[in-house]
Amino acid sequence: MRRSEFDRAVSDEFGARGAALVADLVLPRVGGQTAREALDAGTPAREVWAALCVEAEVPDDRRYGVGRMDPRRR
Repeated sequence: MRRSEFDRAVSDEFGARGAALVADLVLPRVGGQTAREALDAGTPAREVWAALCVEAEVPDDRRYGVGRMDPRRR
């Protein structure tokens, strides 16, 4: 997952509140950082997306982003 795909997935899934979640929600699965901090520190976007989905309780069937292919099908 590229950063642009991460940004699109956040926007598609969370809409207007996506920016606040990326900036403010602490994600224990990426070292207790926010998504923005984790991305800036070099954590892969897919790992940050997965952590964000867990904390925000995104259903499994939407964890690859709205309209995204399941990576196992690539």
